Amino acid sequence: MEEVRNVKAPRSEAARAKADATAGVKDTRNTGPGRLLIAVYAVFAISATARAGYQILTKFSEAPLAYLLSAFAALVYVVATVSLAKPGRTWFRISLAAVLVELVGVLVVGALSVFDSVAFPHETVWSLFGRGYAFIPLLLPVLGLVWLYRRRPNRQ
Repeated sequence: MEEVRNVKAPRSEAARAKADATAGVKDTRNTGPGRLLIAVYAVFAISATARAGYQILTKFSEAPLAYLLSAFAALVYVVATVSLAKPGRTWFRISLAAVLVELVGVLVVGALSVFDSVAFPHETVWSLFGRGYAFIPLLLPVLGLVWLYRRRPNRQ
């Protein structure tokens, strides 16, 4: 006996999106503003990694706490960049955790650098709430959380 398989022809991206919309499935693809957000995170990931690497390799003894925090910020930006670009519930949760860590980090490090400047003789990405980066580190996690809220996966 010959086995009969139900093979569906591949659908275009537009047809798939339309079918999902009629079925009540939320479109979680990164388009427009999402791609811009990911690009900004990627720029921060690259710049924070380069800055932290240079600082740690050349003048670590001058401000070890600040430079380790810069390296931590770089790691958070890398994780956020990768996870925001990936689809799926697990990547959504990783993105949410990374962006929340980033927000807490910029608020805590920003406040500490204002009130205890002796502990931060050199700036980090998050020092003074990201003043050295036009306060983008303070705004970025807020925009990231808004984007994640709008693109959260459906509960099933």
